[in-house]
Amino acid sequence: MQTSRIANRTARLIRHGISGLSHSRTMQIKLVVLDIAGTTVRDDDSANRCLREALASNGIAVTPQQISAVMGLPKPIAIGSLLEQHEPQAKGSLTQRVTAMHDEFLERMVSFYQTAAEVEPMPYTIEALGEIKAAGVRLALDTGFSRPISDAILGRLGWDHGGLFDVTVASDEVPRGRPFPDLIFKAMSLTRVTDLQAVAKVGDTPADLREGTAAGCALVIGVTNGAHTREQLALHSHTHLISSLKELPGLVLRTRS
Repeated sequence: MQTSRIANRTARLIRHGISGLSHSRTMQIKLVVLDIAGTTVRDDDSANRCLREALASNGIAVTPQQISAVMGLPKPIAIGSLLEQHEPQAKGSLTQRVTAMHDEFLERMVSFYQTAAEVEPMPYTIEALGEIKAAGVRLALDTGFSRPISDAILGRLGWDHGGLFDVTVASDEVPRGRPFPDLIFKAMSLTRVTDLQAVAKVGDTPADLREGTAAGCALVIGVTNGAHTREQLALHSHTHLISSLKELPGLVLRTRS
């Protein structure tokens, strides 16, 4: 069974342009893949609010808790899941409605990230990631958002000109979003990191942890000052839970020789 899993993972990596895997016993992190909203960017849970508003304007009332349960997933999939919960009899015939609601969500989120005063890096993001970057570790952003929302965030924070992050990957740029590992594999391909034992995944949602676990990352780190509490994240497979990114350099850099 283990051999089969490794073979399947290798095939996926090759499909994304990565030549092979190394399974060294000495872990040295070379790539950290971080989520955006709630992990590196403060947005006061705007994705939850904007998604609820987009659904409500189309006659679908959902709770913040229901939104939280699908947070981190590609947003069309999250919307489809919520619609199926609300209208189970309509399963399989929701494509047009999902598209319309996602378009409205997209407009709301782009407007928010372009104009809202509260959009800023999460606490310790710049300091922690600067320390990690200075040590020669590559940094990638991955997200359940599509590229238009991602670009609005990057532009607002001045992260679209390179420097801090080596690459960014959006959910509409891979075959499968979270909880599948495609976003991580794409980031590995773009940064030419081929060893899963050299990759750390960091995020604030169960979908982030499931993504990192599915990829087989050496470190799967949950951040508890975002959309989910420590207790909620503890229910999902992980290697570490941290209260903020302030603790991240200590985990990532202690593995380096």
